[in-house]
Amino acid sequence: MEKTIFEQIKHVKDDGTEFWKARELYKRLGYSEYLKFIPAINKAKESCRNSSQSVLDHFAHVSEMVLIGSGAKKEIDNCHLSRYACYLIAQNGDPRKEEIALAQTYFAVQTRRQEIRDELMEDFARIYMRSDMKEKNKKLNSTAKDAGVTRYSKFHDSGYMGLYGGEKQSDIHARKRLKPNERILDHMGSEELGANIFRATQTAAKMKRENIIGENKANEAHFSVGKKVRQTIKELGGVVPEKLPTPDNIRNAKKRLKGRN
Repeated sequence: MEKTIFEQIKHVKDDGTEFWKARELYKRLGYSEYLKFIPAINKAKESCRNSSQSVLDHFAHVSEMVLIGSGAKKEIDNCHLSRYACYLIAQNGDPRKEEIALAQTYFAVQTRRQEIRDELMEDFARIYMRSDMKEKNKKLNSTAKDAGVTRYSKFHDSGYMGLYGGEKQSDIHARKRLKPNERILDHMGSEELGANIFRATQTAAKMKRENIIGENKANEAHFSVGKKVRQTIKELGGVVPEKLPTPDNIRNAKKRLKGRN
């Protein structure tokens, strides 16, 4: 019954994202007035910052119109809270209060469930995209061969240098602190793999479209595409590949999915 209290006031956006309204939540947490709840929100924001999370991703301040009687409406401030934001608010509350203790349990469990789902989705995405990357590299190598490329290591280094701001495969390997027999592609998350898949597909397409012949020209094309992908990532406000975290070996992702099944 306690869990349904928070389920009853949960809202879901068109894209499936869940959120709670602060003006509905404060009552369930035992606060008598919304103004007294605002310090708890601010404290949770600080915890959010300290955990290196984006406050804007979890606390969205909005203006809403509400009925105040006789059909009249009034504009009020509200805050849409993510599950993680609710969790932080509850964690910063007084656990001696029954409402806070119930909220801590509910949002802790729900947050962990979401984390597990996210971890599984990332593992699945990595496995799928790593396989796709393998196929894209085969096609890229075939296109490079037709263009006259014989030194494939240098050809691939050209693409990596464009995408990774000058880093070659060996530089990426060293930065990720991998063992000699480990491959850099096996230690990339889905976002990093996606950038490399785009680099490989667009390089192959460019070489065919422009009928590029000659090893030097092929290397230049690969570098320019990698550099353009990097530029696009920056323009979109994304994280450049070398700044992304290095996950464990993809073999472990396969084991985790197999274990979950």
